[in-house]
Amino acid sequence: MFDPDEPDLARVRDLCRVFPGADEKVSHGRPAFFTKKVFAYYGYSVKVGAEWVQHPRSVVVLPADGERDAVLSLPNVSVPAYLGPTGWIGYDLAEPPGATDWDEVWELIADSFARTAPAALRREWEGR
Repeated sequence: MFDPDEPDLARVRDLCRVFPGADEKVSHGRPAFFTKKVFAYYGYSVKVGAEWVQHPRSVVVLPADGERDAVLSLPNVSVPAYLGPTGWIGYDLAEPPGATDWDEVWELIADSFARTAPAALRREWEGR
C-alpha cells in the first residue's frame, strides 16, 4: 500500500523519528509512527459515495485540542476513514503538487505526539 522509497515518506519519517521513544511499524498496510500509541500514519483513504479514494502520499495525525476545525478548513485536509470519527485528520502531501507546507506538517506531527505520548516522553521532548 506504500512505496518505501517515496521521498515524502522519507521526509515524514525524518520528522517523526526526532521524538523520544519514537519508532515505526507497518499497521494495516501503512507506516505508523508511535511511542506507546501511534501519533502519525503515512497514507489514508476516504469513502466518497460508494468508492474508496486513496491518499497514499499523506500524513494522518491527531491535532491539538481546539485546532481540529481550523485544520479541517485547509484545502488539502480531510477526515480519514476509521480514525476520523475519533478526531484524526488526513493531510494530503500530494495536493496541490509541490505546495506542501512542511512547517505546518511538522507542527501537526508535534501536536499529535504531544497528545498521544506518555508523560515521561513528553517531558523529555519539552526539556530537550
